[in-house]
Amino acid sequence: MQIFKTAFLMTALTLLLMLIGDWLGGQTGLILALGFAAVMNFVSYFYSDKIALRTYSAQPATREQLPRVYRILEGLTGRENLPMPRVYVIPANSPNAFATGRNPQHASVAVTQGILDLLDDEELEGVIGHELGHVRNRDILISSIAATVAGAIMMLARWAGFAAMFGGLGGNRRNNREGGIFGMLALLFLAPLAATLIQLAISRSREYAADQSGAHWTGNPQALARALAKLDACARRSPMPATPSTAHLFIIQPAARQWFSNLFSTHPPIPKRIERLLGHPLE
Repeated sequence: MQIFKTAFLMTALTLLLMLIGDWLGGQTGLILALGFAAVMNFVSYFYSDKIALRTYSAQPATREQLPRVYRILEGLTGRENLPMPRVYVIPANSPNAFATGRNPQHASVAVTQGILDLLDDEELEGVIGHELGHVRNRDILISSIAATVAGAIMMLARWAGFAAMFGGLGGNRRNNREGGIFGMLALLFLAPLAATLIQLAISRSREYAADQSGAHWTGNPQALARALAKLDACARRSPMPATPSTAHLFIIQPAARQWFSNLFSTHPPIPKRIERLLGHPLE
């Protein structure tokens, strides 16, 4: 199923890139966009994890630097017969974490300094179990690809919108005065929206599944529920700056919540996640 979802995502975003290229430059733009999409898919498959880690200045961490994280990871991976992932620390005070990579053999787990300071050992184990759930469920490939390709589409759409304001690139009758304003609006708003909606369709269900995996492996759903409540409360006070194309990677929504967050959030509401974990609200 994850292979099918990954192929669908890469195909859908490739087609979107091709539509943008066709609108900008006709057949020439279409061919250039196809070439760009091919390069983008290659880069996103093999290097999306490195791009995501670099985006947040994540640094490799040794056992001496993060003994708690290594101890928890070794216990869980040994119990579930998973390869030991690489460990990174993000120099941010806002508590959060994510996993990335193209498969369990090339996985990385990144934690912020804030989450290490906030959670006790049981709660941290629940969070790391959640991230390993993404690794076991092979969510990390599709989420990493979504982050890289959707980010490229958003940048290209903005660039294309500005190009449309100045008459486009020429060579395509649809780039005329009558259609220019509509093309500009579509590229500025609809292309990033389409990329975001694809991310949302993937992200929400996989968070529930990873919560269940983490709770099952640790045998302590209460600890993960406490961790989610703490992370949510702290993130509301001190949200972590994040790009829209990578927000879905984290265990909780990193950006500040807005009035439309329930519609465009990449994560289910924390109370719903806790209720699914425990069968009742956290007391």
